[in-house]
Amino acid sequence: MKATLPTSVKIPKVLTIAGSDSGGGAGLQADLKVIAALGGYGMSVITAITAQNTLGVTRIQDVDLNVVEAQIDAVLVDIEVDIVKIGMLASPEIVSMVASSLRRHGVKSIVLDPVLRATSGASLGGDDTAQAMITDLFPIATLITPNLDEASLLLGREVSGPEDFKLAAQELLDMGPQAVLIKGGHLDAKHTQLIDFLMWRTVEDGLEVIQSKEFKHYRVPTENTHGTGCSLASAIATYLADGHDLSHSVGKAISYVEAGLEAGRFLSIGEGPGPLWHMFEFYPTALPKEEGGY
Repeated sequence: MKATLPTSVKIPKVLTIAGSDSGGGAGLQADLKVIAALGGYGMSVITAITAQNTLGVTRIQDVDLNVVEAQIDAVLVDIEVDIVKIGMLASPEIVSMVASSLRRHGVKSIVLDPVLRATSGASLGGDDTAQAMITDLFPIATLITPNLDEASLLLGREVSGPEDFKLAAQELLDMGPQAVLIKGGHLDAKHTQLIDFLMWRTVEDGLEVIQSKEFKHYRVPTENTHGTGCSLASAIATYLADGHDLSHSVGKAISYVEAGLEAGRFLSIGEGPGPLWHMFEFYPTALPKEEGGY
């Protein structure tokens, strides 16, 4: 008997709205690698073009607002997107336009990585952009994923360590998103154990309940950490699109990034901090040749 082939196959469809990293380690290039590595179908909207490598960002060119909007419309009128991941939005105008477009298309699932500064210290936004995110994007975000610097900028005060995470997460949650993940990767090097803190809203018996969870993991001894924030947010988005609940998605995404950091410890890409190794499940671990790698 002839086998009946399925008429369609459903895979997670993830749209990343982010800046382009010419060095390939962060931004939408990292997003698309993560989405593909985790079995999703990635689409992209370019918000800015950066001249960037492992040593830093040397120039940023915003994409015209009408072109950003046209990219969003082109994808969303044709393809049923399961979730949108948002990264670099370099101006308040882009923030407002992206938020308006997503509302217009009725997008319900959004992971917002509030990228405001590069690891090198280069500004990728500012106070006005941060305020626009709070006003326009936080109320429609499923999850926001600030690191310590971004949480401090958004709150207008320093968030320095794990003892601050619960209060900071609550204050950020009060700004409108459904969930907040404060990332501890920028903790002082004396912290060999890192903590990421998740807080989210649920409704039980018609009442809103706030839940939280700590994710503890050890710092991977590597300088190759470029793009970890982008990669984590994209991994969470892909797992959510694949049907995992929020806490499970965050835990799986942290494990994915940790494994990518471990696999990428010996990668030699550029003169500065290189990227993690996104494709560790498909290609040999990136170890020195004498240890069985490339």
